[in-house]
Amino acid sequence: MNIIAKQGQEFIIKDTHRGLWYEDGKLAKVLEAGRYKIPAHRRWLRRRPTVECVLVDIRERDLTIKGQEILTADKVAIRVSILVQFRVTDAKAAIQTVENYEERLYSDVQLAARRSLASMNLEEILTNRNRLSEDILAEVKESAAGYGVAIRRADVKDLIFPGNLQEIMNRVLAAERNSQAQLVEARTKAEVEEIQGKTRAESKRREAEAEAVARRLQLEAEAEAARLKAEGETRALVERQKAAEALEQHPGLLRLAELEALRALATNANARVYLGLGPNVFKVGDEEGKTR
Repeated sequence: MNIIAKQGQEFIIKDTHRGLWYEDGKLAKVLEAGRYKIPAHRRWLRRRPTVECVLVDIRERDLTIKGQEILTADKVAIRVSILVQFRVTDAKAAIQTVENYEERLYSDVQLAARRSLASMNLEEILTNRNRLSEDILAEVKESAAGYGVAIRRADVKDLIFPGNLQEIMNRVLAAERNSQAQLVEARTKAEVEEIQGKTRAESKRREAEAEAVARRLQLEAEAEAARLKAEGETRALVERQKAAEALEQHPGLLRLAELEALRALATNANARVYLGLGPNVFKVGDEEGKTR
């Protein structure tokens, strides 16, 4: 115990600590932060109780359990280091319940780690280190509260394996990293191929759309040409019908048309003209100069 003052002396307790006031060896009170004075042992021949004040640190502190060699469930010896963060929440219980609360906490954490590791095989330890920390915290938290200590966290700092096992693990880790690199490379390659495939598909789709548009425009142009041609032919037929009606109404116009045709034929040396004279036909202009 850390006795901070003697009879007749004054002392100060800071916010980071609490004091236990003993009178003749009995705990009389727990002192908060402040200024205090232990009275003199005698006053006017009257004996006063012998007073002692024990100072207890209530700040959060770290406790490190180093290099504990423990056997796993599959009989592999590993060395483990554990970091525990704790603080005293009940100064009276911390001093009076156990002889030394720090040593007791050390032992409790050490035993909890042994029990947890003894139930785990090597593979479980490698793949789930958090389980060890959770087991230790769950087991020690309640027992530590019984002697006035609150556990904030219990973490595994280091796991040290036997030399040959360490070499094997390094090879396994290297193989895992290589596998991960190959997996990333394969995924990247697959993604690139997927992007290229999408690009080619998009290019073909656009080409098909362009061809469809060109075909549609061609069909529209052909349809427009056919429509214009039909309209022209219709107009020509209408004009012919009008001409026929005019010739029918005015026979002289037909005679003029015949004369125009004869005049046009006259310009052609190879042309033949047949004139119909009643029942007989008078033929002129054949190549042999004969009448037929």
